[in-house]
Amino acid sequence: MARSSLNRILLHIIVLSVFLFVLAPPSLARRPRRRTTNFNTIDRCWRRNRNCSINRQQLATCSVGFAGKMTNNIGKGLTHYTVTDPSDDPMNPRFGTLRYGATKIGGKVWITFQRDMHIKLQRKLMVSSFTTIDGRGANIHIADGAGFLLNQVHNVIIHGLHFHHLRSLAPGSVIAPGSTVAQIQQTDGDAIRLVGASKVWIDHNTLNGGQDGLLDVTVGSTDITISNNWFKDHDKVMLLGHDDGFVQDRNMRVTIVFNRFGPNCNQRMPRIRHGYAHIANNFYQGWGDYAIGGTMNPTVRSEANLFIAPKTGNKEVTWKPGNSRLGNWRSVHDMFLNGAHFSQTGKGIARPHYNRQQRFRVARARDVRLLTRSAGALRCSNRSRC
Repeated sequence: MARSSLNRILLHIIVLSVFLFVLAPPSLARRPRRRTTNFNTIDRCWRRNRNCSINRQQLATCSVGFAGKMTNNIGKGLTHYTVTDPSDDPMNPRFGTLRYGATKIGGKVWITFQRDMHIKLQRKLMVSSFTTIDGRGANIHIADGAGFLLNQVHNVIIHGLHFHHLRSLAPGSVIAPGSTVAQIQQTDGDAIRLVGASKVWIDHNTLNGGQDGLLDVTVGSTDITISNNWFKDHDKVMLLGHDDGFVQDRNMRVTIVFNRFGPNCNQRMPRIRHGYAHIANNFYQGWGDYAIGGTMNPTVRSEANLFIAPKTGNKEVTWKPGNSRLGNWRSVHDMFLNGAHFSQTGKGIARPHYNRQQRFRVARARDVRLLTRSAGALRCSNRSRC
């Protein structure tokens, strides 16, 4: 057979093959690779790793925002500690309890949990610097007692815990970092309170039903990232800034990103005094009094959030009392549904000016539902991916 005839036959075979592939049903065609656009930039960093249950410390490289990368929490000298005992003694914690690992051990500590636990803290848990509390692989509830206190500490990660139904407790003594003794005044029922703390990352926790606030960043705390948390069923959710007269909070810088607020949250998502808050890619499922409020000249950059106003009542996102200094409030590429609206004041865009360790790409507001779908404590085991 002539070579030209063979070439024509081969060409016909190729054309026919392409034609049949195009017309083939989806089950016969090559399926596209699974895309990971449902992960936000933090989760994409570690949740795609099939060995994330083994290489837990990769998490510390994934934070963004003002906390920056948490690489000071890993590396040489790291102590691995496993909580095996859910009991709590505020003054003489036993080895194996959460308080022993979070307060008594010096240096870098990475805390995990042996199994599911319900931990009722008898007094505030005072967390040491360079401590990571990592709840992945177990269902951990900090409930029915006191919450966490981060007092004058730095380089702390709190990840993967359930905080709920925390309550006010009488004053009392408690072991503090460095094995000193601290006198705790009557607590107000906060889940997590920061006092003069810095470089703190609070990620993938579920918080609800406290007696007071869920999360307070106060008394000069700064360089904080609050991400991927689920706040629900609560009145006063989050406070940034101690009080109107505490001017040191002018240096406060907080990033609030990929969180889910609601259902049934009333106000303070967050409430800001003095400092700077970058609030980006969060999902607001309604509010009662307001969503974001503040006094004392705060700077607030609300960027690409999804605000769904309640069916009835207040549709205004912001709250700025008439007798307060208004500050610089900017809404950038936010999405407003069900009549929600945002009152802007001040001048300029108020960019956060992140450095290379803090920078991240803000997603589109229309993608926020997907990017916050996994907000809260994740359901995963020590043998499977989260």
